[in-house]
Amino acid sequence: MSYFYNDNLNHLTFLNELQKNQLQAFERLLTIMDELREKCPWDKKQTIQTLRHLTIEETYELGDAILDNNLNEVKKELGDLLLHIVFYAKIGSETNDFDIADVCNEICDKLIHRHPHIYSNVVVADEEEVKQNWEKLKLKEGKKSVLEGVPKSLPALVKASRIQDKVKGVGFDWEELHQVWDKVQEELEELQVEVQEGNQDKIEAEFGDVLFSMINYARFLNINPEDALERTNKKFIKRFQYLESKAGELGKPLKDMTLAEMDVFWEEAKKL
Repeated sequence: MSYFYNDNLNHLTFLNELQKNQLQAFERLLTIMDELREKCPWDKKQTIQTLRHLTIEETYELGDAILDNNLNEVKKELGDLLLHIVFYAKIGSETNDFDIADVCNEICDKLIHRHPHIYSNVVVADEEEVKQNWEKLKLKEGKKSVLEGVPKSLPALVKASRIQDKVKGVGFDWEELHQVWDKVQEELEELQVEVQEGNQDKIEAEFGDVLFSMINYARFLNINPEDALERTNKKFIKRFQYLESKAGELGKPLKDMTLAEMDVFWEEAKKL
């Protein structure tokens, strides 16, 4: 089964070899998806709902590969995600709701509409103005709030970062870096007051405010807080596993070691 009609095939003669190879590879994937959906017992059973958690898992695996700067793994994980996109589109075509062409055309139309500085006569000064125009266009499309585009199921840290990016796009933001740091300190002081009072509910609320303000500060430092925290996670895991290996060499369980003994190996790990 060919996904490219004759007029499209004729158009291929005007494409360069790289583009031809890309289209042929994509057509190959679509054909394989058809075959799997028809013949494979597992693939035949899948629905949009059953694929959801697997898609989330694949997205996190791609994130790991990116953080590790392992480009070979990035390539593989992108393939896994692309398979999921094709899978959803195949299911959509079976119910006559949408197909892969609809998916591609939808995003193409959106990109053209959201980039008037490329596809019309709008002039922008810099990247920041592009982002501001993007949010204004979304509101013109019928969205009642700039925050509608933030998925409810995002992890809290990522969601906080996206919320702050969104409101910045319409001008709701601090002007100077020191103002953001002042806010961090203010929230820390409020947290300490509640810790001393001992009200657990208010402690949690103030702790959330501290985290939110720190994420904001990270944005002003041009740091992705999710990446920064995951970098620290990976660093801690490596150091702790070094500590475990050294304890194993001594034949002494960690629970039987003093903090001073563990700290010796911890400092060694930091130097590696």
